[in-house]
Amino acid sequence: MILVDSSVWIDFIIDPKRLPVLESRVDDCVTCSPVIQEVLQGFADPARFESFKERLLSFPILSEPLTSDLFVKAAHIYRDGRRRGYTIRSAADCLIAAIAIENDIPIWHRDRDFTAIAKFTPLQVYSLHLM
Repeated sequence: MILVDSSVWIDFIIDPKRLPVLESRVDDCVTCSPVIQEVLQGFADPARFESFKERLLSFPILSEPLTSDLFVKAAHIYRDGRRRGYTIRSAADCLIAAIAIENDIPIWHRDRDFTAIAKFTPLQVYSLHLM
């Protein structure tokens, strides 16, 4: 199982041919509410929004419903990073990382925040360059 971050989904939406490995690993994919929000908020076309919403909601959703404990863990990630000299740009990325850590699932990403978070937490990351 692997948590696919919005940074990977967005690249896939822009050009599915750039990421054929996503199609081959689709059975291993899971998601979470913050990823669903990040991906869907970018759609301008209502038909594409509905179509991709159905696709995203077909994956297992981790840590649903989100608990206040996960938000506190996300705040700790942000604060620990800052104390260690890492500026995490996105509070949502801290929450996604907390969800991944809580579920012991790696994140597949193309986002430097997760690379930084993995340096000072038990976050497992999987990064794949696109063709």
